[in-house]
Amino acid sequence: MTMILSGSKLGRVLGAAVLAVGLGFAAAPASASDAGHGPKVEMQSWSFAGPFGRFDKGQLQRGYKVYKEVCAACHSMQLVAYRNLTDEGGPSFTVDQVKALAAEIKVKDGPNDAGEMFERNGRPSDRFPSPFANDEAARAAFGGALPPDLSLIGKNRAAHRGGVSFLGDPFTLYAEAGPDYVYNLMTGYVDAPAGTTCDGALQYNQSFIGGTCIAMPNPLAEGMVTYDDGTKTTVEQYARDVAAFLMWTAEPKLEARKSTGLKVILFLIVLTGLLYLSKRKLWANVAH
Repeated sequence: MTMILSGSKLGRVLGAAVLAVGLGFAAAPASASDAGHGPKVEMQSWSFAGPFGRFDKGQLQRGYKVYKEVCAACHSMQLVAYRNLTDEGGPSFTVDQVKALAAEIKVKDGPNDAGEMFERNGRPSDRFPSPFANDEAARAAFGGALPPDLSLIGKNRAAHRGGVSFLGDPFTLYAEAGPDYVYNLMTGYVDAPAGTTCDGALQYNQSFIGGTCIAMPNPLAEGMVTYDDGTKTTVEQYARDVAAFLMWTAEPKLEARKSTGLKVILFLIVLTGLLYLSKRKLWANVAH
């Protein structure tokens, strides 16, 4: 689903990446032979990583298109409104573009003056529509599995690595476990190894933390979504783009936060220098 940047492992990989919960529909391990299964999650390189990281606006727009044309058929995003697509630090759609996108949906509203409910075209203030009327309807459509809401998935799926590898994070500033997992999950559909079987409609996914088999069918195929900017339409590109978009929906103020943090650090550095010089001046003529 999304476009991430290519993969650079930096020196961050200090232990095996293990993620708290799977992005896909909850499913139990396929069989006892899977007991030693460890999810394969490789760290990626992102434009928004590090203290100077920023979202790639084109990538976010492509990621939204993948979400809209692929993910939205099963997954809701109830905390995001169309008007958010114009926010600073986000996909930077124009107001007219957002109005056109919102107008594509129908929203049940009312009551009107006659006390009746009615349907209207969507507005920028409307939130992204849910594909199902309620959770029960969603479970019924997927054999009891509930597709999770994706609004915060980019932060909800955090990496938990073995040993003391996390001690290096303050120095590498690693905070991209969520999009790393989303990308790996979307590209993790492979043939099951010998001795591993998936029951029913479950499919083997080498990166799914919830078990070896997942209820979510492989959602991506090459060429299924057309990009207006000419970007290649591969599964890896889709996965990178949608992972970046889901990181933005989970942390829409990321750029503002980093900008404020850098200003605070610079202020503290200058303040420390001034305090040191003041101390030297005040105590210059005092015997020690």
